[in-house]
Amino acid sequence: MTNSPTYQTINPATAKVLKSYPTIENDDVETIVQKSQKAFSTWRDLSVEERATKVKRLAELFEENVDELAAIMTKEMGKPIHEAREETEFCADIFRYYATNGPKLASDQQVNEDEETISIIQRRPVGPLLGIMPWNFPYYQIARFVSPNLMLGNTVILKHAESCPESALAVQRMMDEAGIPEGVYQNVFATHTQISTLIAHPAIQGVSLTGSERAGAAIAQQAGKHLKKAVLELGGSDPYVILSSNDIQADAKQALAVRMENTGQACNSNKRIIVMDDIYDEFLTEITRLTSELQPGDPTEAAEKTYSPMSSKKATDTILSQIKEAKDAGATIHVGGAREDLPGYYVQPTVISDIPHKSEIYYEEFFGPVVNLFRVSSDEEALSLANDTQYGLGSAVFASDPDRARKFAEQLEAGMVGSNISPEESAEVPFGGVKRSGYGRELGPVGMDEFVNKRLMTIKK
Repeated sequence: MTNSPTYQTINPATAKVLKSYPTIENDDVETIVQKSQKAFSTWRDLSVEERATKVKRLAELFEENVDELAAIMTKEMGKPIHEAREETEFCADIFRYYATNGPKLASDQQVNEDEETISIIQRRPVGPLLGIMPWNFPYYQIARFVSPNLMLGNTVILKHAESCPESALAVQRMMDEAGIPEGVYQNVFATHTQISTLIAHPAIQGVSLTGSERAGAAIAQQAGKHLKKAVLELGGSDPYVILSSNDIQADAKQALAVRMENTGQACNSNKRIIVMDDIYDEFLTEITRLTSELQPGDPTEAAEKTYSPMSSKKATDTILSQIKEAKDAGATIHVGGAREDLPGYYVQPTVISDIPHKSEIYYEEFFGPVVNLFRVSSDEEALSLANDTQYGLGSAVFASDPDRARKFAEQLEAGMVGSNISPEESAEVPFGGVKRSGYGRELGPVGMDEFVNKRLMTIKK
Protein backbone atom coordinates (compact mmCIF):
# COMPACT_ATOMS: atom_id res chain seq x y z
CA MET A 1 0.00 0.00 0.00
CA THR A 2 1.32 3.46 -0.88
CA ASN A 3 1.61 5.98 1.93
CA SER A 4 -0.60 9.05 1.76
CA PRO A 5 1.03 12.21 0.40
CA THR A 6 2.62 14.44 3.03
CA TYR A 7 5.15 16.16 0.77
CA GLN A 8 3.36 18.92 -1.10
CA THR A 9 4.21 21.88 -3.28
CA ILE A 10 1.95 24.70 -2.15
CA ASN A 11 2.48 28.07 -3.79
CA PRO A 12 2.66 30.59 -0.91
CA ALA A 13 1.58 33.44 -3.18
CA THR A 14 -1.75 31.73 -3.95
CA ALA A 15 -2.09 29.09 -1.19
CA LYS A 16 -2.88 26.54 -3.91
CA VAL A 17 -1.67 22.94 -3.74
CA LEU A 18 0.21 22.29 -6.97
CA LYS A 19 1.47 18.73 -6.50
CA SER A 20 1.66 16.01 -3.86
CA TYR A 21 4.14 13.19 -3.31
CA PRO A 22 3.77 10.03 -1.22
CA THR A 23 6.32 9.12 1.40
CA ILE A 24 8.45 6.00 1.07
CA GLU A 25 7.27 2.68 2.44
CA ASN A 26 8.70 1.42 5.73
CA ASP A 27 10.23 -1.55 3.91
CA ASP A 28 12.18 0.88 1.73
CA VAL A 29 14.31 2.14 4.61
CA GLU A 30 16.56 -0.91 4.77
CA THR A 31 16.99 -0.92 1.00
CA ILE A 32 18.02 2.75 1.06
CA VAL A 33 20.61 2.14 3.77
CA GLN A 34 22.03 -0.90 1.99
CA LYS A 35 22.31 1.12 -1.18
CA SER A 36 24.18 3.83 0.69
CA GLN A 37 26.53 1.28 2.26
CA LYS A 38 27.27 -0.35 -1.07
CA ALA A 39 27.97 3.00 -2.71
CA PHE A 40 30.25 3.98 0.17
CA SER A 41 32.45 0.93 -0.39
CA THR A 42 33.42 2.21 -3.84
CA TRP A 43 33.03 6.00 -3.47
CA ARG A 44 35.53 6.10 -0.60
CA ASP A 45 38.10 4.21 -2.67
CA LEU A 46 38.22 6.91 -5.33
CA SER A 47 40.95 9.48 -4.88
CA VAL A 48 39.84 12.81 -3.50
CA GLU A 49 40.83 14.33 -6.84
CA GLU A 50 38.47 11.97 -8.66
CA ARG A 51 35.64 12.94 -6.33
CA ALA A 52 36.51 16.59 -6.90
CA THR A 53 35.75 16.32 -10.63
CA LYS A 54 32.16 15.28 -9.81
CA VAL A 55 31.72 18.04 -7.23
CA LYS A 56 33.10 20.61 -9.66
CA ARG A 57 30.55 19.46 -12.22
CA LEU A 58 27.82 20.08 -9.63
CA ALA A 59 28.98 23.69 -9.41
CA GLU A 60 28.72 24.04 -13.16
CA LEU A 61 25.24 22.52 -13.27
CA PHE A 62 23.91 24.89 -10.61
CA GLU A 63 25.22 27.79 -12.68
CA GLU A 64 23.87 26.42 -15.94
CA ASN A 65 20.39 25.83 -14.47
CA VAL A 66 20.15 28.88 -12.23
CA ASP A 67 16.90 30.23 -13.70
CA GLU A 68 15.08 26.89 -13.55
CA LEU A 69 16.27 26.10 -10.05
CA ALA A 70 15.41 29.56 -8.76
CA ALA A 71 11.91 29.37 -10.23
CA ILE A 72 11.25 26.08 -8.43
CA MET A 73 12.37 27.56 -5.12
CA THR A 74 10.22 30.67 -5.53
CA LYS A 75 7.18 28.57 -6.44
CA GLU A 76 7.58 26.31 -3.41
CA MET A 77 8.50 28.65 -0.57
CA GLY A 78 7.97 32.16 -1.88
CA LYS A 79 11.55 33.40 -1.94
CA PRO A 80 11.89 36.58 -4.04
CA ILE A 81 13.21 35.50 -7.43
CA HIS A 82 16.40 37.58 -7.27
CA GLU A 83 17.22 36.06 -3.88
CA ALA A 84 16.48 32.60 -5.27
CA ARG A 85 18.99 33.16 -8.06
CA GLU A 86 21.57 34.40 -5.55
CA GLU A 87 21.07 31.28 -3.41
CA THR A 88 21.51 29.00 -6.42
CA GLU A 89 24.70 30.82 -7.43
CA PHE A 90 25.95 30.59 -3.83
CA CYS A 91 25.54 26.81 -4.03
CA ALA A 92 27.77 26.79 -7.10
CA ASP A 93 30.38 28.72 -5.11
CA ILE A 94 30.21 26.16 -2.29
CA PHE A 95 30.59 23.14 -4.55
CA ARG A 96 33.47 24.82 -6.39
CA TYR A 97 35.20 25.81 -3.13
CA TYR A 98 35.30 22.22 -1.90
CA ALA A 99 36.19 20.81 -5.31
CA THR A 100 39.16 23.19 -5.40
CA ASN A 101 40.27 23.11 -1.77
CA GLY A 102 39.03 19.70 -0.68
CA PRO A 103 42.13 17.73 -1.72
CA LYS A 104 44.35 19.96 0.41
CA LEU A 105 41.92 20.07 3.34
CA ALA A 106 41.69 16.26 3.34
CA SER A 107 45.44 15.70 3.03
CA ASP A 108 47.55 13.92 5.64
CA GLN A 109 49.08 15.99 8.43
CA GLN A 110 52.36 14.98 10.02
CA VAL A 111 52.30 15.60 13.78
CA ASN A 112 55.46 13.92 15.03
CA GLU A 113 58.72 12.33 13.91
CA ASP A 114 61.61 10.79 15.82
CA GLU A 115 64.48 8.48 14.98
CA GLU A 116 62.23 5.43 14.67
CA THR A 117 58.70 6.58 13.73
CA ILE A 118 56.58 9.07 11.88
CA SER A 119 53.04 9.88 13.09
CA ILE A 120 50.45 11.43 10.82
CA ILE A 121 46.77 12.30 11.05
CA GLN A 122 44.78 10.94 8.14
CA ARG A 123 41.33 12.27 7.27
CA ARG A 124 39.16 9.36 6.25
CA PRO A 125 35.40 9.08 5.57
CA VAL A 126 33.15 7.53 8.20
CA GLY A 127 30.31 6.16 6.05
CA PRO A 128 26.65 6.86 5.32
CA LEU A 129 25.26 10.09 6.80
CA LEU A 130 21.72 11.38 7.26
CA GLY A 131 20.87 15.00 6.47
CA ILE A 132 17.61 16.62 7.59
CA MET A 133 17.14 19.94 5.85
CA PRO A 134 14.68 22.88 6.20
CA TRP A 135 12.58 24.81 3.72
CA ASN A 136 13.92 28.35 4.08
CA PHE A 137 17.07 27.86 1.96
CA PRO A 138 16.19 24.73 -0.03
CA TYR A 139 19.46 24.41 -2.00
CA TYR A 140 22.01 26.22 0.16
CA GLN A 141 21.32 24.06 3.21
CA ILE A 142 21.98 20.93 1.16
CA ALA A 143 25.10 22.30 -0.52
CA ARG A 144 26.86 23.26 2.68
CA PHE A 145 26.24 19.83 4.25
CA VAL A 146 26.78 17.67 1.19
CA SER A 147 29.80 19.32 -0.47
CA PRO A 148 32.49 18.57 2.14
CA ASN A 149 31.14 15.11 2.80
CA LEU A 150 31.13 14.11 -0.86
CA MET A 151 34.74 15.28 -1.02
CA LEU A 152 35.65 13.20 2.03
CA GLY A 153 34.09 10.05 0.55
CA ASN A 154 31.00 9.81 2.75
CA THR A 155 27.59 8.98 1.28
CA VAL A 156 24.41 10.91 2.04
CA ILE A 157 20.76 10.13 2.62
CA LEU A 158 18.86 13.42 2.44
CA LYS A 159 15.46 14.08 3.96
CA HIS A 160 14.19 17.50 2.88
CA ALA A 161 11.32 19.55 4.30
CA GLU A 162 7.86 18.34 3.39
CA SER A 163 7.04 21.68 1.78
CA CYS A 164 9.76 21.69 -0.89
CA PRO A 165 9.72 18.30 -2.62
CA GLU A 166 10.39 19.72 -6.10
CA SER A 167 13.49 21.50 -4.84
CA ALA A 168 14.63 18.20 -3.34
CA LEU A 169 14.06 16.36 -6.61
CA ALA A 170 15.88 19.08 -8.54
CA VAL A 171 18.98 18.59 -6.39
CA GLN A 172 18.80 14.83 -6.93
CA ARG A 173 18.69 15.46 -10.66
CA MET A 174 21.77 17.69 -10.44
CA MET A 175 23.59 14.92 -8.58
CA ASP A 176 22.67 12.36 -11.23
CA GLU A 177 23.65 14.64 -14.10
CA ALA A 178 26.99 15.39 -12.44
CA GLY A 179 27.82 11.69 -12.46
CA ILE A 180 27.56 11.14 -8.71
CA PRO A 181 27.28 7.32 -8.57
CA GLU A 182 23.97 5.73 -7.67
CA GLY A 183 23.50 5.48 -3.92
CA VAL A 184 26.10 8.11 -3.02
CA TYR A 185 23.35 10.73 -2.70
CA GLN A 186 19.75 9.66 -2.13
CA ASN A 187 16.78 11.98 -1.68
CA VAL A 188 14.08 10.32 0.44
CA PHE A 189 10.55 11.47 1.19
CA ALA A 190 10.58 9.97 4.67
CA THR A 191 8.24 10.28 7.64
CA HIS A 192 9.45 11.29 11.09
CA THR A 193 9.14 7.69 12.24
CA GLN A 194 11.26 6.52 9.32
CA ILE A 195 13.87 9.15 10.16
CA SER A 196 14.05 7.71 13.67
CA THR A 197 14.59 4.28 12.15
CA LEU A 198 17.40 5.64 9.99
CA ILE A 199 19.15 7.30 12.93
CA ALA A 200 19.01 4.04 14.87
CA HIS A 201 20.40 1.97 11.99
CA PRO A 202 23.94 0.74 12.74
CA ALA A 203 25.17 1.72 9.28
CA ILE A 204 24.33 5.41 9.71
CA GLN A 205 27.39 7.15 11.14
CA GLY A 206 26.09 10.66 11.75
CA VAL A 207 23.22 13.08 11.32
CA SER A 208 23.08 16.75 10.43
CA LEU A 209 19.98 18.85 11.02
CA THR A 210 19.16 22.45 10.27
CA GLY A 211 15.86 23.40 11.80
CA SER A 212 14.04 24.49 14.91
CA GLU A 213 15.28 24.18 18.46
CA ARG A 214 12.54 21.64 19.14
CA ALA A 215 13.56 19.48 16.17
CA GLY A 216 17.21 19.76 17.17
CA ALA A 217 16.52 18.55 20.69
CA ALA A 218 14.59 15.54 19.35
CA ILE A 219 17.30 14.61 16.84
CA ALA A 220 20.10 15.12 19.36
CA GLN A 221 18.30 12.83 21.82
CA GLN A 222 17.93 10.08 19.24
CA ALA A 223 21.47 10.47 17.96
CA GLY A 224 22.87 10.37 21.48
CA LYS A 225 20.90 7.27 22.34
CA HIS A 226 22.49 5.46 19.40
CA LEU A 227 25.97 7.02 19.84
CA LYS A 228 25.82 8.93 16.57
CA LYS A 229 27.55 12.24 16.05
CA ALA A 230 25.22 15.13 15.26
CA VAL A 231 25.70 18.60 13.82
CA LEU A 232 22.85 20.98 14.65
CA GLU A 233 22.14 24.44 13.24
CA LEU A 234 19.06 25.68 15.04
CA GLY A 235 17.33 28.95 15.80
CA GLY A 236 18.66 32.40 16.45
CA SER A 237 17.61 35.70 17.97
CA ASP A 238 20.55 37.68 16.70
CA PRO A 239 21.27 41.10 18.23
CA TYR A 240 22.02 43.97 15.85
CA VAL A 241 23.42 46.74 18.00
CA ILE A 242 23.74 50.37 16.89
CA LEU A 243 25.81 52.31 19.42
CA SER A 244 26.22 55.46 17.34
CA SER A 245 25.60 56.62 13.79
CA ASN A 246 26.83 59.14 11.25
CA ASP A 247 23.83 58.50 8.97
CA ILE A 248 20.70 57.24 10.69
CA GLN A 249 18.67 57.08 7.49
CA ALA A 250 21.27 54.84 5.82
CA ASP A 251 21.59 52.67 8.92
CA ALA A 252 17.82 52.21 9.16
CA LYS A 253 17.61 51.31 5.49
CA GLN A 254 20.38 48.74 5.86
CA ALA A 255 18.90 47.23 9.03
CA LEU A 256 15.52 46.79 7.32
CA ALA A 257 17.10 45.27 4.21
CA VAL A 258 18.91 42.68 6.34
CA ARG A 259 15.76 41.94 8.32
CA MET A 260 13.56 41.49 5.25
CA GLU A 261 15.87 39.05 3.46
CA ASN A 262 13.88 35.88 2.73
CA THR A 263 10.85 37.71 4.21
CA GLY A 264 12.52 37.57 7.62
CA GLN A 265 12.82 33.78 7.53
CA ALA A 266 16.53 33.33 8.16
CA CYS A 267 18.08 31.78 11.25
CA ASN A 268 20.83 34.41 11.44
CA SER A 269 18.65 37.43 10.70
CA ASN A 270 18.88 40.59 12.83
CA LYS A 271 15.92 39.70 15.02
CA ARG A 272 16.64 42.17 17.85
CA ILE A 273 17.74 45.68 16.89
CA ILE A 274 19.24 47.43 19.92
CA VAL A 275 19.71 51.18 19.55
CA MET A 276 21.35 53.79 21.80
CA ASP A 277 18.83 56.23 23.25
CA ASP A 278 20.33 59.42 21.78
CA ILE A 279 19.56 58.19 18.24
CA TYR A 280 16.69 55.81 19.04
CA ASP A 281 13.73 58.09 18.30
CA GLU A 282 15.07 59.17 14.93
CA PHE A 283 15.96 55.57 14.03
CA LEU A 284 12.49 54.32 15.05
CA THR A 285 10.78 57.02 12.98
CA GLU A 286 12.88 56.24 9.91
CA ILE A 287 12.62 52.45 10.00
CA THR A 288 8.86 52.72 10.62
CA ARG A 289 8.53 55.00 7.60
CA LEU A 290 10.54 52.64 5.41
CA THR A 291 8.57 49.62 6.59
CA SER A 292 5.23 51.33 5.93
CA GLU A 293 6.24 51.87 2.29
CA LEU A 294 6.57 48.15 1.59
CA GLN A 295 3.76 46.58 -0.43
CA PRO A 296 2.90 42.92 -1.14
CA GLY A 297 4.27 41.69 -4.44
CA ASP A 298 4.56 38.65 -6.66
CA PRO A 299 7.81 36.88 -5.64
CA THR A 300 8.39 35.86 -9.26
CA GLU A 301 8.56 39.56 -10.13
CA ALA A 302 10.13 40.89 -6.94
CA ALA A 303 10.72 44.64 -7.12
CA GLU A 304 11.98 47.39 -4.84
CA LYS A 305 9.68 48.25 -1.93
CA THR A 306 7.73 45.00 -2.25
CA TYR A 307 7.67 41.99 0.03
CA SER A 308 6.91 38.34 -0.61
CA PRO A 309 4.61 35.91 1.18
CA MET A 310 5.57 33.79 4.15
CA SER A 311 6.45 30.21 3.27
CA SER A 312 3.32 28.51 4.60
CA LYS A 313 0.07 28.88 6.53
CA LYS A 314 1.78 27.47 9.62
CA ALA A 315 4.55 30.06 9.45
CA THR A 316 1.94 32.78 8.94
CA ASP A 317 -0.17 31.69 11.89
CA THR A 318 2.89 31.45 14.14
CA ILE A 319 4.23 34.94 13.43
CA LEU A 320 0.79 36.54 13.80
CA SER A 321 0.32 34.76 17.12
CA GLN A 322 3.69 36.06 18.32
CA ILE A 323 2.85 39.63 17.32
CA LYS A 324 -0.38 39.41 19.32
CA GLU A 325 1.47 37.93 22.28
CA ALA A 326 3.98 40.78 22.18
CA LYS A 327 1.18 43.37 22.09
CA ASP A 328 -0.63 41.66 24.96
CA ALA A 329 2.61 41.74 26.96
CA GLY A 330 2.80 45.51 26.58
CA ALA A 331 4.78 46.06 23.39
CA THR A 332 3.93 48.80 20.91
CA ILE A 333 3.05 47.99 17.29
CA HIS A 334 4.11 50.96 15.16
CA VAL A 335 3.14 49.59 11.76
CA GLY A 336 1.85 46.32 10.32
CA GLY A 337 0.96 43.40 12.51
CA ALA A 338 -1.77 41.81 10.40
CA ARG A 339 -2.26 39.46 7.49
CA GLU A 340 -2.99 41.02 4.12
CA ASP A 341 -6.41 40.38 2.62
CA LEU A 342 -4.91 38.37 -0.24
CA PRO A 343 -5.07 34.70 -1.31
CA GLY A 344 -1.47 33.94 -0.32
CA TYR A 345 0.43 33.98 2.97
CA TYR A 346 1.23 37.69 3.09
CA VAL A 347 1.96 39.19 6.51
CA GLN A 348 2.41 42.95 6.77
CA PRO A 349 5.99 43.91 7.67
CA THR A 350 5.79 44.93 11.30
CA VAL A 351 7.74 47.25 13.62
CA ILE A 352 7.52 46.40 17.33
CA SER A 353 9.14 48.16 20.26
CA ASP A 354 9.23 47.83 24.02
CA ILE A 355 8.70 44.10 24.40
CA PRO A 356 9.16 43.77 28.16
CA HIS A 357 12.59 42.42 29.02
CA LYS A 358 12.38 39.01 30.73
CA SER A 359 8.84 38.40 29.43
CA GLU A 360 8.19 35.04 27.79
CA ILE A 361 7.78 36.50 24.30
CA TYR A 362 11.05 38.44 24.67
CA TYR A 363 12.99 35.16 24.43
CA GLU A 364 11.16 33.80 21.38
CA GLU A 365 12.54 33.87 17.85
CA PHE A 366 10.45 35.95 15.42
CA PHE A 367 10.74 34.01 12.14
CA GLY A 368 9.12 36.46 9.78
CA PRO A 369 8.97 40.14 8.71
CA VAL A 370 9.13 41.67 12.19
CA VAL A 371 11.50 44.50 13.18
CA ASN A 372 11.95 44.22 16.95
CA LEU A 373 13.45 47.36 18.54
CA PHE A 374 15.00 48.01 21.97
CA ARG A 375 16.27 51.26 23.51
CA VAL A 376 19.40 51.29 25.71
CA SER A 377 21.33 54.04 27.45
CA SER A 378 24.85 52.60 27.70
CA ASP A 379 27.21 50.13 26.09
CA GLU A 380 26.96 47.99 29.20
CA GLU A 381 23.16 47.85 29.01
CA ALA A 382 23.34 47.09 25.28
CA LEU A 383 25.77 44.22 25.86
CA SER A 384 23.69 42.76 28.68
CA LEU A 385 20.58 42.85 26.51
CA ALA A 386 22.38 41.44 23.47
CA ASN A 387 23.70 38.44 25.39
CA ASP A 388 20.49 37.81 27.34
CA THR A 389 19.20 35.14 24.96
CA GLN A 390 19.09 31.36 24.88
CA TYR A 391 20.48 31.54 21.33
CA GLY A 392 23.94 32.36 20.04
CA LEU A 393 24.05 32.16 16.26
CA GLY A 394 25.07 35.52 14.81
CA SER A 395 25.39 39.11 15.97
CA ALA A 396 26.60 42.49 14.79
CA VAL A 397 27.51 45.84 16.31
CA PHE A 398 27.88 49.24 14.67
CA ALA A 399 29.53 52.42 15.93
CA SER A 400 31.12 55.52 14.46
CA ASP A 401 34.28 54.65 16.40
CA PRO A 402 35.70 51.35 15.02
CA ASP A 403 37.55 50.64 18.29
CA ARG A 404 34.31 50.97 20.26
CA ALA A 405 32.56 48.54 17.91
CA ARG A 406 35.44 46.04 18.05
CA LYS A 407 35.62 46.14 21.86
CA PHE A 408 31.87 45.50 22.02
CA ALA A 409 31.99 42.73 19.43
CA GLU A 410 34.66 40.86 21.39
CA GLN A 411 32.16 40.40 24.22
CA LEU A 412 29.24 39.07 22.18
CA GLU A 413 28.26 35.45 22.85
CA ALA A 414 27.68 34.01 19.39
CA GLY A 415 29.19 31.72 16.82
CA MET A 416 29.47 34.52 14.25
CA VAL A 417 30.15 38.17 15.09
CA GLY A 418 30.45 41.33 12.97
CA SER A 419 32.10 44.60 13.96
CA ASN A 420 30.68 47.45 11.85
CA ILE A 421 29.45 44.82 9.41
CA SER A 422 27.19 41.78 9.46
CA PRO A 423 29.15 38.51 9.79
CA GLU A 424 30.51 37.30 6.47
CA GLU A 425 28.64 34.56 4.62
CA SER A 426 30.69 32.76 2.00
CA ALA A 427 31.91 29.30 1.13
CA GLU A 428 35.28 30.09 2.74
CA VAL A 429 34.07 30.88 6.28
CA PRO A 430 32.35 28.68 8.88
CA PHE A 431 28.67 28.88 9.81
CA GLY A 432 27.30 27.81 13.19
CA GLY A 433 26.38 28.88 16.69
CA VAL A 434 26.60 28.31 20.44
CA LYS A 435 24.09 27.96 23.26
CA ARG A 436 20.75 26.65 21.99
CA SER A 437 21.58 27.61 18.42
CA GLY A 438 23.26 24.23 18.14
CA TYR A 439 26.75 22.86 17.73
CA GLY A 440 29.16 21.96 14.99
CA ARG A 441 30.19 24.04 12.00
CA GLU A 442 29.58 23.97 8.27
CA LEU A 443 31.46 25.64 5.39
CA GLY A 444 35.05 26.80 5.23
CA PRO A 445 37.96 24.55 6.18
CA VAL A 446 36.23 23.33 9.35
CA GLY A 447 33.31 22.05 7.29
CA MET A 448 35.44 19.01 6.49
CA ASP A 449 36.24 18.37 10.15
CA GLU A 450 32.82 17.18 11.34
CA PHE A 451 32.02 13.78 9.82
CA VAL A 452 35.55 12.50 9.38
CA ASN A 453 37.79 9.90 10.99
CA LYS A 454 40.93 11.80 12.02
CA ARG A 455 42.89 8.61 12.10
CA LEU A 456 46.33 8.44 13.65
CA MET A 457 48.79 6.46 11.56
CA THR A 458 52.16 5.67 13.16
CA ILE A 459 54.79 4.29 10.78
CA LYS A 460 58.02 2.68 11.84
CA LYS A 461 60.93 3.78 9.66
